[in-house]
Amino acid sequence: MRGAQTIRVLVVDDEQDNADFFRALLTKAGYSVSTLTDPTRVVPTLKEEEFQLVVLDMMMPKMSGSEVLEQIRTFDDDIAVVVATGFPTVETAVASLKASASDYVKKPVEPAAFLDTVRRTLDKKGITRDPEAELHRTIGRFIREGRTRQNLTLKQLARRTGLSVSLLSQIERAESSASISSLYRIASALKVRMSELFADL
Repeated sequence: MRGAQTIRVLVVDDEQDNADFFRALLTKAGYSVSTLTDPTRVVPTLKEEEFQLVVLDMMMPKMSGSEVLEQIRTFDDDIAVVVATGFPTVETAVASLKASASDYVKKPVEPAAFLDTVRRTLDKKGITRDPEAELHRTIGRFIREGRTRQNLTLKQLARRTGLSVSLLSQIERAESSASISSLYRIASALKVRMSELFADL
């Protein structure tokens, strides 16, 4: 898909079964996933390859997740890191936050909740698999909400803009991209500045 971004995730878990589970879950959700069972390889791997997110197990024999996280932050203070722990405590949460973890999840993970955490974490960094699709959704949502606030039907908005009901409906549902000319007509009809269509980006 044009404009789509491949989001690369590094899963670090000393138990291969857990690493494979995370890989399967994230791959099915559309991410490109690499796994490591040796925590001492994390920083060298991050130096060699580009990743947007690390999923990090807290309890590992060679090095603790906290130690790995400290090493990651020394090397890269921006990369998103989700900590996974089988023993979530206040101390674990505090330690994770002190070491600048982006978020943490309880193991065994609940798949939907875990993927929500991953999406939320990436959203905070402004990372999305398809920036163009996100742009269309944001514009469509703004137009629909603006039209609804003014009690305008699609037919009435079509009359004001000279655009077809079908096209307006497709723009609102992010199924079609609008030209600059169309966006200018819609903004004028809703009595907003064109820049406001992009305000939530």
